Amino acid sequence: MKKKRDIQTVKEIEIFVDTFYSSVRNDDLLGSIFSDSIGDNWPSHLRKMYTYWENVLLYNYKPSDSKYSSHSDMLLNKIHYDRWIQLFEETVDQNFEGPIAEKALQKARKMIEIYSFKSAYYKGNF
Repeated sequence: MKKKRDIQTVKEIEIFVDTFYSSVRNDDLLGSIFSDSIGDNWPSHLRKMYTYWENVLLYNYKPSDSKYSSHSDMLLNKIHYDRWIQLFEETVDQNFEGPIAEKALQKARKMIEIYSFKSAYYKGNF
């Protein structure tokens, strides 16, 4: 069994982000939606996600973009958000444990709650 550590370094952020988005890209429900939206810009998207999670989890502030605006044009609804958080939780739970890993889970759950609400609101399903 693989020994799990907490998320403490930029390298661990990169591993966590790369592992998570590999799951998203290979997922039957989410893969094509993200590929259609991101296209050939995966390296740029991953760098943005490294920065975002580094800011949130390690408090190494670097300027970053608003995250919802980049997702607002994607055709996502509750089933997609539920799957996203399931993959996120699996990634963290399988690879990390500790207070920073828990903070990542809490932040992701709150983010998905907000994204789901905004998506429903903008689609008039509120």
